[in-house]
Amino acid sequence: MKSVLFFLVSSIALSQNLTIEQANHLASLPVKCLQQEYPNKLNQLLLNETELLSPKVLHPAFYGCFDWHSSVHGHWSLVYLLSNFKDIKDAALIIEKLKINLSKENIDKEIAYFEKTHEKSFERTYGWNWLLKLQHELEISNDSYAKELADNLRPLTDLIIKRYIEFLPKLLYPIRVGTHSNTAFGLTNAWDYAVFSGNIALQNSIKENAKRMFLKDENCPFNWEPSGTDFLSPCMEEVAIMQRILPQNEFIPWIKKFAPQLFSKKWKWDVAKVSDRTDGHLVHLDGLNFSRAWNLYDLIQQYPKQFSHLKPMADAHLSFSLPSIVDGNYEGEHWLASFALRAFASKK
Repeated sequence: MKSVLFFLVSSIALSQNLTIEQANHLASLPVKCLQQEYPNKLNQLLLNETELLSPKVLHPAFYGCFDWHSSVHGHWSLVYLLSNFKDIKDAALIIEKLKINLSKENIDKEIAYFEKTHEKSFERTYGWNWLLKLQHELEISNDSYAKELADNLRPLTDLIIKRYIEFLPKLLYPIRVGTHSNTAFGLTNAWDYAVFSGNIALQNSIKENAKRMFLKDENCPFNWEPSGTDFLSPCMEEVAIMQRILPQNEFIPWIKKFAPQLFSKKWKWDVAKVSDRTDGHLVHLDGLNFSRAWNLYDLIQQYPKQFSHLKPMADAHLSFSLPSIVDGNYEGEHWLASFALRAFASKK
């Protein structure tokens, strides 16, 4: 079995294009954990013993896949695959699981959790960002099941949007780490959904606060990456949000000061290497390779004249970590498929 899986992921690396067989494999990972309650990592603040409840009771929509945010982007992965591979294996089963988890009743319970006064910062902003990407994917889907689920999810999305608008002005300084709390990453999917949905208030909030936090930045220390357990690139995530909010005549001068090395055809950026993929933190570095890849692809897509020479670098990062997505290692399988698919979604 492992040799077959290695063949599949290796062939992805060679072709750089997803086949239906490879899509089936990547779908199998979130399918497996979508309704797998344990092991589970709760990021919960307990006021008293009455709040000691099981993950499924606390989060009936997003209790699987080890933690809340991984469950959210696991749902996104499946919606994305259903939309892009009409012959995906077990489509009916996948849709059934999505309908069970994303029922109106379950989303109402998720909202009740978020509305607890002491949980206002729950999943801020990493999980928020992925939730808006899931909402976006459901709304652009042409599949008949998706509209109902988009309608079910929208009240939680609306609550998260209000949280963004309330929180961002209070964040006086950006968080620049390569893990969950990275401020720049926490705005990218949210911006994309704000543009798609025509939410001007959210667009204005993200644009105003991102410019306040990042516009004066120069010479990002690419040589400081990666830190030991990064799964996001602090430098490239900042590029990603500024690329979205700035017009070309402002973005190009900004990035020349912020990341001048990206303009050089001689610049080399080594892939991140993982010493132990059974370690749930060290395996984060595979995610870093995927996140670098999707941000490089996005940059190339929007500005091919300036950055097309970066495509081999993006391909190298994507290819390096693909063989690590194999069945049986829960430390990575509950989330890495989503990161790989996010990279492929940006590679056109």
